[in-house]
Amino acid sequence: MTAGDIPAERAMLARAIGGWRGMIDSSLPAAVFLVVYLVSGSKLTTAIWAAVIVGAVIAVVRLVRRESLQQVAAGFAGVAVSAYVASRTGQAEDYYLPGLLINIVYGVALLVSVLVGWPLIGVVIGMLTGEGTAWRTNPPVRRAYAAATWIWVGVFGLRLAVQVPLYLWARSGASQALGPLGIAKIAMGWPLYLLAAYVTYRVLKPALSKHRLETADEAQTSEAGSGGE
Repeated sequence: MTAGDIPAERAMLARAIGGWRGMIDSSLPAAVFLVVYLVSGSKLTTAIWAAVIVGAVIAVVRLVRRESLQQVAAGFAGVAVSAYVASRTGQAEDYYLPGLLINIVYGVALLVSVLVGWPLIGVVIGMLTGEGTAWRTNPPVRRAYAAATWIWVGVFGLRLAVQVPLYLWARSGASQALGPLGIAKIAMGWPLYLLAAYVTYRVLKPALSKHRLETADEAQTSEAGSGGE
């Protein structure tokens, strides 16, 4: 693996997991919601509209950047759904409920993928690189993808282990739980994401570098053999 391959590998991993910019953008509405709710004296409607407006601004900025409409729609939809749920229930903590459910879905999907021998990190990166599922025939690469997927199972599991009890505490009527819940949501958003992405990259790099070199050597050997015929 050359030095020039490293940025490409990082970009590939970022696309597979979602991208750090998207994580930061998704954290801003939640942060605004919490701050406005606390500062306004627990005015839920004001906090909801503040989060929606921030989400709309982010969507416009993404459009200006010429990002895909799918990314724009997905980003704003998350904010809209959270705002809708909180507005329907009248409970501020329910703004964070859709995020908890998403973490459950992602965590379970990743866990099942490892257990059945098709780690999702490998599946997605294989699709992005055009390799498909050929990596499954290489045991070291398969184990590296499994280890990387376990990292993300841990990320979603840790978020749920911390945030679900806080959500249930707030749901029981403890208004003082909303602050810790919102802070946990933000702290375990992009900061935890960046850490997990870095660790994932470090786990995958040795196996993928060796795999790439072996593939290149096999291609050269095949070309040399063809040329001698």
